[in-house]
Amino acid sequence: MPVAPARPISPTASDRERLKKMAYGHKTEYRLRLRAQVVLHAARGRSNARIARETGLHLDTVRRWRGRFAEQGLAGLTDRNRPGRPSAFSALQAAQVKALACQLPVETGVPLSRWSCPELANEAMARGIATFVAASTVRRWLAEDALKPWRHRSWIFITDPDFRARAERVLDLYARTWQGQPLGEDEYVISADEKTSIQARCRCHPTLAPGQARAMRVNHTYGRGGALAYLAAYDVHYAKVFGRTEPRTGIEPFMTLVTQVMSQEPYASAKRVFWIVDNGSSHRGKKAADRLIIAFPNAVMVHTPIHALWLNQVEIYFSVVQRKVVSPNDFTDLAQVGDRL
Repeated sequence: MPVAPARPISPTASDRERLKKMAYGHKTEYRLRLRAQVVLHAARGRSNARIARETGLHLDTVRRWRGRFAEQGLAGLTDRNRPGRPSAFSALQAAQVKALACQLPVETGVPLSRWSCPELANEAMARGIATFVAASTVRRWLAEDALKPWRHRSWIFITDPDFRARAERVLDLYARTWQGQPLGEDEYVISADEKTSIQARCRCHPTLAPGQARAMRVNHTYGRGGALAYLAAYDVHYAKVFGRTEPRTGIEPFMTLVTQVMSQEPYASAKRVFWIVDNGSSHRGKKAADRLIIAFPNAVMVHTPIHALWLNQVEIYFSVVQRKVVSPNDFTDLAQVGDRL
């Protein structure tokens, strides 16, 4: 019986370029790399027998991929869809497990705070949803609807009855507006707060610098060297920060920070300087506002709504300090903490 002649291969320039990337790319799957090499050899006019010898593939395998490319192009080098074995679970069973994942464990009588895939699998079997179901199967079902019951996010309910009015005042100041009137060139907005309890943790073993394929390593065991409070005032529109460290927070440390800012220009001679603060004990209520205006007549205290310190822009600065200055908190003593800040 005569052998069928080899299919002629003549890829386009773009196909040839893609085939070369597939054949010699380090991230290409091994099977795709071999298939691309078969086609490139065939494009050079080589016989199937020679290609099989050079690639180490069976002659029938070379003939298959050469023919697939001749018929379908690059798309012919991918695996065809296979039906696979019939599913062992019905759509109803998958839906019941997903519905279980959308309930809190305590609502179902399970003494857990949140579900994991193995626990969902065990609960599904205990309820008779399935005789046996693996955790990997449950994970695949949940991934279909992007369900992740093992994760959680916290939130806070706003209880301040004057939230809207107080928030509007703060946001208007960020937009350089007060009571419907634009702020003048000699009016400033300061966002201030305290970052409490910055500890001096002296690690029992030296911190290991990062290296190739290795993150920085910080020893978990440490000795305590005390703690400092960091007070900061942030000029919202001019991106200028005034900061100081204190042994603790309180009215006096906060007023010391205010004096540090208000005793220098341009704030000392400004028409008005608005101080945006939260409702912490150092600057809470009307007494704090009166205390500020007695010390500095051109200062105006503006409180954020209750439980809404996230409206205070200095918190963004504190976040940067925590991530880039404090963490992972490896200091020999409080003096080093103060110098770093």
